[in-house]
Amino acid sequence: MVDIHRPRRWPAYALAALMLGYAAGKADFAAQGRLGFPGGPPVPAAEAAGYFLDPSLAQWFAAGSGVLGACVALATVTAAGRRLPRGPLLAVLAVMLLAVGGGAAIMILDGFVGIGIGWRWYHGVAGIVVIVLGLETARSYLSSPRRP
Repeated sequence: MVDIHRPRRWPAYALAALMLGYAAGKADFAAQGRLGFPGGPPVPAAEAAGYFLDPSLAQWFAAGSGVLGACVALATVTAAGRRLPRGPLLAVLAVMLLAVGGGAAIMILDGFVGIGIGWRWYHGVAGIVVIVLGLETARSYLSSPRRP
């Protein structure tokens, strides 16, 4: 039987790995000066021209947000992260979950229902996995003792 009150670390590690994969994909596209995500639908050049940020600059910002998200996920399970003030870390984790969950929800909707973006069914499955990992990371952090 699984003890639901015992904090588990693997969801945070898996979420950090996914966030680093996101950052690597965004950095790859930034180096190419393109928008989009490898494995996902491309953003047409005409649409990219309408953005106020240069595509590569926007991608570098997104890559940085992926690295930051991985750091937040790891902070929920590492000894150094557990020494951070709980309230601010919970607020940052909540904002991260809303942002990541929103993107994942769009992938799920478009992957299974089709809202016109171009995500496929397997992207929808990936979105479900990301949401579950994020929620389990938050649950594990909330149920863990305050200090290691």
